[in-house]
Amino acid sequence: MRNPRSTAQIAGHPIHPMVIAFPIACFVLAFASDIAFYATSNQFWATASFWLLSVGLITAAVAAATGLVEVFGDNRVRDLSDTRVHAVSNGIALLIALYNWYSRFEHGSSAVVPTGMVLSGIVVLVLMFAGWKGGEMVFRHRVGVADHRERY
Repeated sequence: MRNPRSTAQIAGHPIHPMVIAFPIACFVLAFASDIAFYATSNQFWATASFWLLSVGLITAAVAAATGLVEVFGDNRVRDLSDTRVHAVSNGIALLIALYNWYSRFEHGSSAVVPTGMVLSGIVVLVLMFAGWKGGEMVFRHRVGVADHRERY
């Protein structure tokens, strides 16, 4: 039986794994800059966190869109329980990040410590779990993995 095929791809390469690195990096760096703001009280770090959350949310929308194309493109992908857990976990992380962003938009740097920092930390933890489930889809269920090795 063939592996579940990626439906959002470029030249046979799945797009979703290409784009997920951007929001993950932004959300992890937002947490790091929150910690730096806590340690230094330097406004630069609060501003950096706000912009990292902003870019993270935008790139997460792209990652979510490509992930949904994968889910709706193959019944075998949609039927995996890991797919649902991965999607719901990422949705939870995005909702928390969106609230965190909005709080900072409304209240500025006063929203960073301690609430924003805690929310950023929770987002990182949820993303770690969601990433583990995404890895299960690829490494255990072989979603988007080529059935054969191409010869060059």
